[in-house]
Amino acid sequence: MSTAIGMTALGSNGALDLGAVRSGAVRMPSVRTRLHLTRRGRVVFTTLAAIPLAAVALALALNGGIAAAEGTSAGAATVADVATVFDYVTIASGQSLWQLAETIAPTSDPRDVIAEIVSLNQLPSENVQPGQRLALPARF
Repeated sequence: MSTAIGMTALGSNGALDLGAVRSGAVRMPSVRTRLHLTRRGRVVFTTLAAIPLAAVALALALNGGIAAAEGTSAGAATVADVATVFDYVTIASGQSLWQLAETIAPTSDPRDVIAEIVSLNQLPSENVQPGQRLALPARF
């Protein structure tokens, strides 16, 4: 017997009072049921939760791409606004990038100059061939 039945349905003589049980005076403990979702239900709830997240991510991605393409930030210059003019040099026979870097920027670290030349010309390595034409960074 549960404690609730023992406390409210027992009479003064200790016998079970069936009238109290029938009238609802006896409190039965409430049973909590757990929510059981099927696989389909989990998929539906996951999809419903993911749709707003995906919409926000898409909106941010599209808005960020438009802002970068239009150059909307203050003082930003677009590709059309900046006309870049490079000086070019042709590599002589026996000349290396180190010698070229020392020639065009004698006060700068040759390693930094070489790194900028390689990056600007998109060279696969620091090896150059005689007759190769290279663009020089504008600051040198």
